[in-house]
Amino acid sequence: MKNVSKYDKQIIGFAAGLVLPILVGLIIYFFSAGGMNIIKYLEQINRSNIITHSISLCVFPNVLIFLIFNRLDMLNATKGVLAVTIIWAIIVFALKLL
Repeated sequence: MKNVSKYDKQIIGFAAGLVLPILVGLIIYFFSAGGMNIIKYLEQINRSNIITHSISLCVFPNVLIFLIFNRLDMLNATKGVLAVTIIWAIIVFALKLL
C-alpha cells in the first residue's frame, strides 16, 4: 500500500479522468474511421448530431478508474476523477442545450 499512497493525489485522478476519455475516443476513431482523417471524422460526428453521445461514450470508462481508485482506498485520486467527470458532464449538458 505504500506505493499506492504515493499516487493518491487529486491531480493524478484529474489527469487520469482527462486522459482516459481521450484515449477511448482515439481507439474508437481508429476502429471506425475507415481511413478518414480525424478532422473529417469529427465533422461527420458533428453533422450527424451525435457529439454528446460520443463524449458520453468516451467518458463512461471513468467509472472504472473511479471504482479502481476507490477500491485501492485512493480517495484523493477518486475526488480528482469525480471532479473531471462532472466537468465532462457539464460540457455534455452545455452542448445539448446549444
